[in-house]
Amino acid sequence: MTDAGMTVPPPVDDADVPRFVGELGLPGLADVHVHFMPERVQAAVWAYFDQAGTHYGAEWPITYRGSVEERLARLDHLGVRAFSALNYPHRPGMAAGLNDWSREFAHQHPQVIPSATFFPEPEAAHYVPEALDGGARVFKVHVQVGSFDPRDRLLEPVWARLEETGTPVVIHCGSGPLAGEHTGPAPMQGLLQRHPGLQLAIAHLGMPEYAEFLTLAETYDGVRLDTTMFATDFTERLMPFPRDLLPRLAALGGKVLLGSDFPSIPYPYAHQLAALHRLGLGEEWLRAVLWRNASALFGL
Repeated sequence: MTDAGMTVPPPVDDADVPRFVGELGLPGLADVHVHFMPERVQAAVWAYFDQAGTHYGAEWPITYRGSVEERLARLDHLGVRAFSALNYPHRPGMAAGLNDWSREFAHQHPQVIPSATFFPEPEAAHYVPEALDGGARVFKVHVQVGSFDPRDRLLEPVWARLEETGTPVVIHCGSGPLAGEHTGPAPMQGLLQRHPGLQLAIAHLGMPEYAEFLTLAETYDGVRLDTTMFATDFTERLMPFPRDLLPRLAALGGKVLLGSDFPSIPYPYAHQLAALHRLGLGEEWLRAVLWRNASALFGL
């Protein structure tokens, strides 16, 4: 599926990204899947990826392993004008502290969309409303890392509050790059049956269960998809996207959000943008994905 009307060439490298964005007529990029973490947590995440050959059977070099200041400067040079700074816990007792850190980080950097997270624990019913009162505008959940069922009864008051407030949740729930006990579309289908008004952004387009998560986005008004690592050479080698699904992805253009996983990606940021460009879904689709959809969702 190609669009013969595409006239803006894709970026050839990071230095070329501002040209690409400008020629599309956009004020910048809005990336809903960026990570900034406390130093010790970030170090642990990078140490995990340094052993990716063991975990995933593929090397995962970190392209943007720099200081916080260097990473912020890189996003600025790329023209990423609004972005999340997502954290997520892997055990009980972490989330409240991560939320405090995230709130302060967003306060210091106004380009950051304030974020928070949670874990199935009794305290979540208290610290999630506190995070919302403190300005959190997006939450992050990682089902595989946290190894929990999103339908856990301890999360009922959390999901109810997030549904009531219409607060978006970026949720890694697909079975890639590693399957977990509670990953895949079935738990999400069950959750949405309980809370059909949830605003969920399915991270990584739900890879590798692309078709099933496209169906959820087609079925529920609040379900969106983020493009994190989607269609890149790295992901296509491991979890290729079936090309017969492209018409459905094109039709969902208003519900697709740019995500990157910056800084822990094994290729330049420009490659994510070029990968989306080469899908051939058209420049209007790109404009919506790279800026307009997130701008509407978050009132940028």
